[in-house]
Amino acid sequence: MLDDALPEPDLESRVNDRDHQALKLWLRLLACTTRIEDQIRQRLRADFGTTLPRFDLLAQLERHPDGLSMRELSQRLMVTGGNVTGITDQLEAEGLVQREPHPSDRRSFTVKLTAAGRRQFKRMAATHEGWIVELMAGWDKEQKSQVYELLAGLKTHLAETTRK
Repeated sequence: MLDDALPEPDLESRVNDRDHQALKLWLRLLACTTRIEDQIRQRLRADFGTTLPRFDLLAQLERHPDGLSMRELSQRLMVTGGNVTGITDQLEAEGLVQREPHPSDRRSFTVKLTAAGRRQFKRMAATHEGWIVELMAGWDKEQKSQVYELLAGLKTHLAETTRK
């Protein structure tokens, strides 16, 4: 077999038969998530000249038409305030978001989508949804439902273990 015909190594290449099933599952989930995220990042860059963090910030603002403070954006995106500030500066310079004085805190701003930002995000979101549908096409509807339910149980368990 030629070297260029070898499959691309991924996170699961670390696993062997002696490893615990939970470890194998974790690495399989991570490998799938990483491959999907890599595809989305590449496609956002190629089709829209943007990044996943910028897309995610726009998505948060689309869900909150009254806007979000920089602190709320940072918490929702699970990144530092500096990261949110940098992304917001770029999007504001492009006319996709605007900062307004926060109604109850003079030291803070609320960030909102502009009309152009809403239009741009709507186009990106529709395309993004199509990509996700395409990438998940390896499962039929019933399989997707089963995995969704199984992961809901895992998510509940994880929430309970982090409260302790």
